[in-house]
Amino acid sequence: MFKLRTLLPMFSALCWVSWACDDTPTDPLPQTSGVNHQAGVEAPPLSGTEALGTGGASSMGAGVTAPPGGVTPPTGGAGSADFTPGGRVWARLTRLQYAQSIEDALFIDLNTLGLELEPDTNPYLFNSIGASSSTLSALGVEQYVEASYEIAEAYLARRELIEMELGCAPTQLRDGCTDQWLRSLGLRLYRRPLEEQELERWLSLGELAQGEARAWEVGAQAIVAGMLQSPWTLYRLEVGEPHPERPELSRYTSLELASRLSFVLLNSAPDQRLITLGLEGSLSDDQVLSAEIDRLLALPRAREAVMEFFLQFLDVPRLRRVSRDPQRYPGFSPSLLEAMEMEVRLLVDDLAFRRDEDIRLLLSEPRAFVNSTLAEHYGLPTEGASPVVFEPVELSPSGPRVGLLGLGAFLTMNAHPTDTSPTLRGKYIRERLLCQKVPPPPDDVNLNLEGEQGETRTLRERLEQHREDPACFGCHSFIDPPGFLFERFDPVGKYREEVDGVPLDATGDLDGVPMEDSAALARHLASEERVTQCMTRQVYRFALGRLEVESEAPELERLHAQWRAEGFRFKALLKLLLMSEGFRSFDPTAQHITGEGSGE
Repeated sequence: MFKLRTLLPMFSALCWVSWACDDTPTDPLPQTSGVNHQAGVEAPPLSGTEALGTGGASSMGAGVTAPPGGVTPPTGGAGSADFTPGGRVWARLTRLQYAQSIEDALFIDLNTLGLELEPDTNPYLFNSIGASSSTLSALGVEQYVEASYEIAEAYLARRELIEMELGCAPTQLRDGCTDQWLRSLGLRLYRRPLEEQELERWLSLGELAQGEARAWEVGAQAIVAGMLQSPWTLYRLEVGEPHPERPELSRYTSLELASRLSFVLLNSAPDQRLITLGLEGSLSDDQVLSAEIDRLLALPRAREAVMEFFLQFLDVPRLRRVSRDPQRYPGFSPSLLEAMEMEVRLLVDDLAFRRDEDIRLLLSEPRAFVNSTLAEHYGLPTEGASPVVFEPVELSPSGPRVGLLGLGAFLTMNAHPTDTSPTLRGKYIRERLLCQKVPPPPDDVNLNLEGEQGETRTLRERLEQHREDPACFGCHSFIDPPGFLFERFDPVGKYREEVDGVPLDATGDLDGVPMEDSAALARHLASEERVTQCMTRQVYRFALGRLEVESEAPELERLHAQWRAEGFRFKALLKLLLMSEGFRSFDPTAQHITGEGSGE
């Protein structure tokens, strides 16, 4: 074992540091940038941001009937002279993608191993962009090396299952059963067939690790650990092929498209059906591609992947870091925060999958999902409610809580520990829902807005005085007016009409449109085209792992127009995107390997 664990890191160093091994793509591998942003209803399954893996059942080989209805295939695309796609990115697998890909390939639950891997990063909101733009530290490399041994050992400990799958029992590295095993393993880990020279290379490594003992398990463990450290396993390396209609462009091969679809919709490597269609070249056919997207969207893991998008897009994990003084805010507890997060998950899942309706209802529908903890917090009847069962509740159409912006999650995570924050709430509207950029405050500005002892001025009055500073006026006049509309909700999202006997003024505006309260803003945003344009852009970024470039503006406009025709159903947007030329082709001369694009 000592010999194995000293041999593989030396071998891996060539692949990780110089990428000089044969196990690399034809094109030179990227030097990634130094970006490092460390950071009665059944509930939908928790997705994997909280843990390394899900421990769930594999989606491989699942037979699922496609849902009714369909999406009109996109028009325009690469053949349109006004559209040129951006460059490709070579992204490392996120922690969730790594865990689920290994679990599906080796049929083991990584949660049982307690592995530690470098955290994902999320520049521009999404882990997928971090995966294509952040470098891996030396510690991160060591963690992958250690993980590869632990995984290989756990996998080979179930040798009887391996032999059952193969239909034979390998005894020597050069026998026919080992050849079958290695080809099958390579296809699952690399998402492509191994080349003959790669087979020989891995067998030679196994023999070197065996030494004089010649034990099959020793050589096999060296091979598995080495393949788990390969760039082909850890990265999504897509080279492409000449585009059949526009010679200046490239398109992803059918097999590469199989991986692209699977990692977006399932956060895992492609299953056997996708691999087979990819090898046949069938995914280049629009009808086959459309049917496969429908099949994948019907799998449970697609719901988890869509949930991952919304959690990152809406910044929901930030809620877990909120703290409040329970004496100041009775009822506040970790279980309340968990209930708030689950409510967001249920509302998203209800619209995107259960009902498959206009996603704009997420903003405008007076609807909640509550357990007993959240019902009490909102002042709703708790009869028959339970801490573990969430029930859908239709709220009063004239009430203060409307859609996402009336939820405890949004209101609590965009407030200060002892006071509300029109600034944070307005900034969230601008950046998350409208895709507008809010610059940071100048370094020399006094950010202290606390009133003096005995002072009776409201937070609104203090902010209005703060805006009198010319250095503060520009940003605060942009973000505070929509934020003021939420002033009747306290720092934990409870509704109130006054503070210390002083009636609250919850009027405000959005870009000069006056409004009476946050409910009016929610309904306005649901009809605001900029919101659906923003979501189109964010889904594009999430799926491609990079920012859009200027030449892709016509493609985004087409996608938005086609999505409007589909009634703004979220699954329809996903399908339109995955069938678009923006997703299926790239400019080989564009250097977008760092994920950078046109900015926000």
